[in-house]
Amino acid sequence: MNGKIIFYEDRNFQGCSYECSSDCSELSSHLNRCNSCRVESGMFMVYDRPNYMGHQYFLRRGEYPEYQHMLGFNDCIRSCRMIPQHMGQFRMRIYEKENFGGQMHEVMDDCDSIQERYHMPEMQSCNVMDGHWVMYEQPQFRGMQTYLRPGEYRNTREMGMGNDEMRFQSMRRISSDAAF
Repeated sequence: MNGKIIFYEDRNFQGCSYECSSDCSELSSHLNRCNSCRVESGMFMVYDRPNYMGHQYFLRRGEYPEYQHMLGFNDCIRSCRMIPQHMGQFRMRIYEKENFGGQMHEVMDDCDSIQERYHMPEMQSCNVMDGHWVMYEQPQFRGMQTYLRPGEYRNTREMGMGNDEMRFQSMRRISSDAAF
């Protein structure tokens, strides 16, 4: 199933629009700004900076009439990634320290508190082997979000945070039936 998201320059789906069915690294080449959007199918991660940087927010089918009010980030959406539907198992190795150091645990399901479940104070690197995941800076799936697709991430900068101070405290699998 392909995804489809429509971005609008103004709040409440007003102004010029741009329809997207894939990744878009720079929405400003299509719109002056983006202050609302409608996800007609699929799942997307939207970013408040170009090139998939900055604050991230997971969107699934639905209407988002006021970007700033609903998501609480910068002035508007600047880029987006379509999240492919994953039908297989989910598997990730998380590490306490950068460069795959310290404690290691293999994760196959959602975790609302890394510290409570794995007795790790935080996660600073990981290897996503199967599936797509959203990482959260706080327990109970709260705080800033980061999208991870399969690959090795040696530190939080490689995870797209651009911030050495960022740590992850909970994680959730991205599947079409996941509750977000």
